[in-house]
Amino acid sequence: MAQNIYDDPGFFAGYAQLRRSTDGLDGAPEWPALRRLLPPLRGARVIDLGCGYGWFCRYARAQGAAQVLGVDLSARMLERARADTGDAAVEYRQADLDRYAFGDASYDLVYSSLTLHYLDDIAALFARIRAALAPGGRLLFSAEHPIYTAPRHPGWTLDARGRRTWPVDGYRHEGPRLTDWLAPGVRKQHRTLGTVLNALIGAGLRIAHVEEWGPSAEQVARQPELAEENERPMLVLVAADR
Repeated sequence: MAQNIYDDPGFFAGYAQLRRSTDGLDGAPEWPALRRLLPPLRGARVIDLGCGYGWFCRYARAQGAAQVLGVDLSARMLERARADTGDAAVEYRQADLDRYAFGDASYDLVYSSLTLHYLDDIAALFARIRAALAPGGRLLFSAEHPIYTAPRHPGWTLDARGRRTWPVDGYRHEGPRLTDWLAPGVRKQHRTLGTVLNALIGAGLRIAHVEEWGPSAEQVARQPELAEENERPMLVLVAADR
């Protein structure tokens, strides 16, 4: 079962202060790149895995999605999502994504932002997603890049020139990693990029786009603190179709 760290009061309080929490999709620097990979949403049936506050669910509905379901393990996240959503076409459901059964639903878009690196078995999840997608449907997700999840020790160090570096430790040794981020003992699953992509292929999905995301020059000009994200990819964005 995935770790429900988002219901930890200290973690939740810290997460609520992040820009992506206060500003929504516009506070996520990778959002413009993800948005370009979205299929047409008008009339679409959409599910958001790890929906959090429901920002994308509301966006999809505003773009004309017919039905939107947000699924998350965290009761605190879903409480906030429901409080901020006044639309009968948007539903929220609490569930562990490692065990979630999609049922007979057919979705035009399965979307997930920064969630898959918490899950134990993405191969099984991808197989269930493939079965739940309508023909021509799309899976679009972002996750922490394996280079970012690989270190066994938290945070960055300084090199001889005083620059931040993120040492890669045991990249090929897959499995859980514990890190202190907003709270001690946050558990993530480290997998190589090859493992993630091959799991998609093994599930019968066709990979349409892979992006080792980094900020644009314009983004760095607006937010200089993003410059360090060009030193190593923090996120990977993937689109795959049925």
